[in-house]
Amino acid sequence: MADPAAPDPAAGPDAGPPAPSPLPLDVEEHLTWLAAEKGRSANTLAAYRRDLTAYWGWLSARGQGLDDVQGVDLDAYVGHLREHGLAPSSVKRALVAVRSLHRFRAEEGLATADPGAEVETPRVPAGLPKALTEAEVARLLEQVVGDEPVARRDRALLELLYGTGARISEVCGLSLGDVDLDGSTVRLFGKGSKERVVPLGRYARTALIAWLDEGGRGAMVPERWARRSDADAVLLNQRGGRLSRQGAWSVVRRHGDAAGLGDRLTPHVLRHSCATHMLDHGADIRAVQELLGHASISTTQVYTLVSNERLFAVYDAAHPRARAQRR
Repeated sequence: MADPAAPDPAAGPDAGPPAPSPLPLDVEEHLTWLAAEKGRSANTLAAYRRDLTAYWGWLSARGQGLDDVQGVDLDAYVGHLREHGLAPSSVKRALVAVRSLHRFRAEEGLATADPGAEVETPRVPAGLPKALTEAEVARLLEQVVGDEPVARRDRALLELLYGTGARISEVCGLSLGDVDLDGSTVRLFGKGSKERVVPLGRYARTALIAWLDEGGRGAMVPERWARRSDADAVLLNQRGGRLSRQGAWSVVRRHGDAAGLGDRLTPHVLRHSCATHMLDHGADIRAVQELLGHASISTTQVYTLVSNERLFAVYDAAHPRARAQRR
């Protein structure tokens, strides 16, 4: 799954003509319904809006309205997205947003039929997460040196991402009341505001204690909070506000570059690495599912493929008769 902070191909200049403004009322009502009734996150809603804006622009360029759409038109839209070089995962996501809109219109009585009901969702080739090795993670964490407030914060951020397998939005959304240092746990709020409590490992706990000390977070507390909610934020930026996802991305990238990891490192790669390394060391897949907050075990099972590949690679490299047996 693409990280929300990365550029969105569907929103690029080749994705279709610019959409008229404003969007149809049905689209706005659908987005409101997704937020109020389905509890979709702000990032998910932003992605839906981008995809539906591109779709509406494409329809308008063809002289069509929402009531004119038939299944064959949705097939044509999928072809249009593919012709403009979108990745299979981006095409699938765009069609999910479009089908969701048409299903909503039909169920709410805003349309007489659902044109997306018989349209097949494109298959996305299974991809394996590119986890770091344990040595690479260690090298990354070693880049954060010093005891000044920024160093303490950066160390806490990286240890939390790798130690808990949390999403970047979950870590940036942490409030002081979500951290239980005595019980060595943190409370995370995942997709759809689903809550889960995960263990806080020794290194992550140590890093958090140092950051939450007066010499860390206390030194970044402003004389006056710009927003009331910032006062409860665990991670702060240097202006004393809650650290944003973009700011956290910058921290990860900066230390990743210093460790020689370059574009290989993103916050989500640390999440991948946490899951992969746990399975490498014999963790139960159900436990990893709970840790990561996956709704389906099938999502977590992708990581078992990574672990098996590593096992075979080690076997091929180390066993004297391996290469004769496996090609």
